Amino acid sequence: MVKKGPEWIAIVNPNAGTRKVAHDWLQISETLSRWSVHHAAIFTEKRGDAIELVRQQVVLGVRHFIAVGGDGTLNEVINGIFGQDEVPATEITIALIPVGTGNDWRRTMGVPLGYDEAARAISKCFVRIQDIGRIDFVENGMIQVRYFANVAGIGYDALVASEVNHKKDKGAHGIFTYLSSLVRSLFNYKTSILDISVDDDVIRSEVFSLSIGIGRYNGGGMMQLPEAIPDDGLFDITLIRKIGKLAVLGQIKNLYDGTFVKHKAVTCLRGYQVTVKSAQPLMIEADGESIGQTPATFHLLPAALSVVVDPLLAGMKSV
Repeated sequence: MVKKGPEWIAIVNPNAGTRKVAHDWLQISETLSRWSVHHAAIFTEKRGDAIELVRQQVVLGVRHFIAVGGDGTLNEVINGIFGQDEVPATEITIALIPVGTGNDWRRTMGVPLGYDEAARAISKCFVRIQDIGRIDFVENGMIQVRYFANVAGIGYDALVASEVNHKKDKGAHGIFTYLSSLVRSLFNYKTSILDISVDDDVIRSEVFSLSIGIGRYNGGGMMQLPEAIPDDGLFDITLIRKIGKLAVLGQIKNLYDGTFVKHKAVTCLRGYQVTVKSAQPLMIEADGESIGQTPATFHLLPAALSVVVDPLLAGMKSV
């Protein structure tokens, strides 16, 4: 008798990849079935839908989710998992069929890009445990909570993310979307004085950008946190102090291989809790999603989430 694998619920964002998911879903579903990934699909209609859909499905007993979309879809699925009290998040497994614009989380974790490769990985269900970040921040004058699996940013990074999301909503996609947003935001952004606490250390500085991450990449392949390890129980933190606009433009190439961290304006740190305060509220992004404003505290939740990966891409030994 052939043992049936776990029943997966696919949370499908038809708008991801400039509606590429809507176009390709039949192909994706057939590919999953070909690899004996037993699944049912639920489609989102707008931003935020996946959070509530996942909560509802967990109450109904679902413990295996496939996010079909980009980093934003994955972020919503994760917030649905951590925003429910039915079961511990460690009892839930997630997988990703990456169809988004940036697909940054998968680069660190070792998730294949092609439909067939991703479906094969899900069928094998090789799981890697990763840390998760929790942000306590301000939105509309109220303290809110958001979880993230990859990278969060304050300052310039958050402005770029907002610009990218605005362009994506209008149908733009691809690496040029990130690069054009990076340049456009550069000439609209001013540095701010931040008070940053990393565990017991306090830094006060005029800051261009602050990245706090579990994964290494954001912005469509930029290696903002080149030494990040997603299961080491620590945030990696990249602090870029005040820097000239021409110097930023000169470092764009180095953002893609991580060597920009050698610049004198850049400081790399590690810690499990980060608090950021500023005289004026600054935008925050998490996994590319604009979420709120400072002040904010970032908490590291170690070994908090089980994710399906390709062991070869993840640099792990298969079992």
